[in-house]
Amino acid sequence: MRDQPIRVLLVDDDPLVRSGVRLMLEASADLLVVGDVGSGEEAVPAVQAHRPDVVLMDYRMGELNGIQAIAELRRLDRPPRVVLLTTFDLGDLPLQAVRAGADGFLLKTAGPDEIAQAVRDAAAGHAPMSPASARHVLTHVRSDVADGRRAEAVQRVEVLSDREREVCVLMARGATTASAAAELFVSESTVKTHLRSAEAKLRVGSRAELAILVDRAGLV
Repeated sequence: MRDQPIRVLLVDDDPLVRSGVRLMLEASADLLVVGDVGSGEEAVPAVQAHRPDVVLMDYRMGELNGIQAIAELRRLDRPPRVVLLTTFDLGDLPLQAVRAGADGFLLKTAGPDEIAQAVRDAAAGHAPMSPASARHVLTHVRSDVADGRRAEAVQRVEVLSDREREVCVLMARGATTASAAAELFVSESTVKTHLRSAEAKLRVGSRAELAILVDRAGLV
């Protein structure tokens, strides 16, 4: 349980969107919006100034779009978790976001509770992603297996226990820890324990990377 609220920075070129998302998030006592900026160029200095735990980033903004801004943030010594929050779910955009270092991908059509939970999940090290986005990512990842990476992935996931494997598969399909817990009839803390163990065994740095590895191994 966190003692302090999760610090959030909003990056969106629409001031009405920033205002609306701020009100939405600050309705939850465990979330605190520490700042908001209107361009990708302002994201890095804003992160350095406010030290957020999570950045909610729009995609289409001025000269530096969300994907490019995420790449800039990843160069920082202590980068925040980043969730791309956008109107668009087109083509390989979710995959581009993951490859750039995004920790999640969510549509602006998501409800207030879903967006707030995505922030919590990202802060906890999970990879919040809309089901459609998760399918896009997994579809594109499947095209990478012909070059031998499937065999490597299969070998790596062999170290997982049966329960760890079940949890990883559910997360790769876009489940949250809460929904995975409900499906497996276990507590959410048990799911998180299995996830932490799996991440350590697989030596992955994010839930998105975990999902890609599990899918590449043919488990999804």
